[in-house]
Amino acid sequence: MPTIQTVSLSLFRFASLTGRVWALGQMGASRAALARMPEARFWKLCGSGTGEGFTPLPNTAVWAILAVWDDEATARDVTSRSALFRRWHRRAAEGWTVFLSPLQSRGRWSGREPFLPSPGPRPGGPIAALTRATIRPSVLLRFWGRVPAISEVIGRDPNVVFKIGIGEVPWLHQVTFSIWPDAAGMAAFARGDGPHGRAIRAVREEGWFREELYARFAVIGDSGTWQGTRPLERIAAGS
Repeated sequence: MPTIQTVSLSLFRFASLTGRVWALGQMGASRAALARMPEARFWKLCGSGTGEGFTPLPNTAVWAILAVWDDEATARDVTSRSALFRRWHRRAAEGWTVFLSPLQSRGRWSGREPFLPSPGPRPGGPIAALTRATIRPSVLLRFWGRVPAISEVIGRDPNVVFKIGIGEVPWLHQVTFSIWPDAAGMAAFARGDGPHGRAIRAVREEGWFREELYARFAVIGDSGTWQGTRPLERIAAGS
């Protein structure tokens, strides 16, 4: 049977100043370790913004590692047992990893198409959405002027299970990630005529992004906790 590509997004929270300084240093040091990890077909080290990540002010407490693996077994094994990920977990006050199976992907990330959707019927259950963009410097103020309003609308949506904003380079590279209980809830938000819809129209009409990628995933599992809970339990509880 062919293997199904698995994507992992690992989030780490650092409580102490020394931990935060260590994490900042790993934005350089961990690159070498990931580059030597043949199982990781694609990877990115990311920081975050304050709040839930949807602001231009960097948050030195929250960092992320996104990686692409050949299959779920490899993803789970490496993110729990490799020396690199063990170091991050030892230093962090809290860590959570969500495992994803690509359903659709359009666009490029650093010139590559990292996510390979599997053929066949789409499974039901929770859906994750990821958008990544390189923002043109000439529109930075307009872009960041809209993002807080979009974040507020998502936060009020009763369907959203989890959301965070991360990025490789502050201000210029933005990744938004959210989890929804099903495709219908996610689509209802995306089609709305609120701040999100107006921002999408501006992106298209004014050419805000130099490079962009949009991807959807089936959520296939997780490990660890975030803010003391497991976010996916909200879906199981029907909340």
